[in-house]
Amino acid sequence: MFYLPLFHRFDGRECLVIGGGQTALRKLRWLLRTDAQIKVVAPEILPEIVELANSEKLQIEQKAFYPEALHPDLALVICATNAEGVSEEAYAIASQRRQWINCVDRTDLCTVIFPAIIDRWPILVAVSSMGQSPTLARTVRGWLELRLPLALGRLAELAGRLRDVTKQKLQDVDARKGFWDRVFSGPAATAAMANDFAKAEAIALAEMEGASENGRIVLVGAGPGDADLITLRGLRAIQTADVLLYDKLANPELLNYARRDVELIYVGKQGPREQGAGKALESSAEQQQQINALMLEHASAGRAVVRLKGGDPYIFGRGGEEQEIAQLANVELQVIPGVTAAMGAASYCGIPLTHRGLSQSVSFTTGHKVQHSNEDDWQGFARADQTLVIYMGLVGLETILGHLMTAGRDGATPAALVENATLPEQREVFAPLNELAAITASRGITGPSIIIVGEVVALAPAYANASRVAEGSEPQS
Repeated sequence: MFYLPLFHRFDGRECLVIGGGQTALRKLRWLLRTDAQIKVVAPEILPEIVELANSEKLQIEQKAFYPEALHPDLALVICATNAEGVSEEAYAIASQRRQWINCVDRTDLCTVIFPAIIDRWPILVAVSSMGQSPTLARTVRGWLELRLPLALGRLAELAGRLRDVTKQKLQDVDARKGFWDRVFSGPAATAAMANDFAKAEAIALAEMEGASENGRIVLVGAGPGDADLITLRGLRAIQTADVLLYDKLANPELLNYARRDVELIYVGKQGPREQGAGKALESSAEQQQQINALMLEHASAGRAVVRLKGGDPYIFGRGGEEQEIAQLANVELQVIPGVTAAMGAASYCGIPLTHRGLSQSVSFTTGHKVQHSNEDDWQGFARADQTLVIYMGLVGLETILGHLMTAGRDGATPAALVENATLPEQREVFAPLNELAAITASRGITGPSIIIVGEVVALAPAYANASRVAEGSEPQS
């Protein structure tokens, strides 16, 4: 059965609700947002409904349903009762009079059904399963709720503020459509949702006048790998980007959320093997300079530029350098944090980075840094009361761990290496510090990896199994 989705105006119309329980209360809360005149008929009425009756729009008759309550002038009847035979009787009367009726949980006795509603007033989104599965409709509503910002309604308020001037200055329909597309996907929308309507209106009016204006750069932390770990704000930035610069550490699934007309630019840094033989090799710094130039070029042309970065922009992501170049060029820049690779790896493995009595602090460093550190640095890294997290340490793993033990870290300290953290192909190696390098090499691990060293690693459920395997016993399932 197909139900046509419509939004109805009930101003001054009469509506009847049969029933006085929780189901009736849920329907009443929506009806009371209209200007309908509502009557509730039921022998037992919840106190919450009695309180609502203080409104001039709601009357209560505390009695059993009687056919005369369903009079010909009713615009809508809602039957929210389990009383035997009442739904059938009400449906028969309403159908004969061609009145809209909804008998809750009785699709066969409905001429209208209630959808699952996402409320971002004045934006409302209705989801229906055509009565087949209200639970599924509510589940889909939950999925959509995650995609729609709570402040979405402020965009409608901005549109209301600009509606008249837009009609006056942009009389061509296509011109107005293009204008609103730019407003709702640009910095004016960002300002409005931040409740800064003065700024939002100024930006929108400048757009309307065709004033040349710089674009903006948004550094977005894509998280450690799993696409579901990106923040809602980061996802919205992707959806509104004119230009999207992404690297190999950002999950490519996230690109599917970008607009169809977005310009995608891959900016993953390349090592000697990727750059090819016989060419002058570009250093990481040189490649970063090219990325900086690309961001400024597109932002200066008035585009919304998103730089999608693995993990968090400010944790070994060169976010600080990119912020500096934006400031020097006087280009607006926003940073949206992401779940760091360290936190993602630790959480997916069940390793608390801090734990009372075991670790009161966490140190983050890179494999390149610790490989070339002096003796004094190693004393700090080897402290027993902290958790040490090493990014990009796979290539120099044996050297790094050797330095740690030479500086005093016990070779029996629990340690873990996590490859491709949070992705389906994630692999972990759990071992004492003095065995981690050898076991990692035997597993053929080559992907991006995080190393975690500290007593907290032993709290991971898989660590005990790994220890039993090393001792020659069978792991527990």
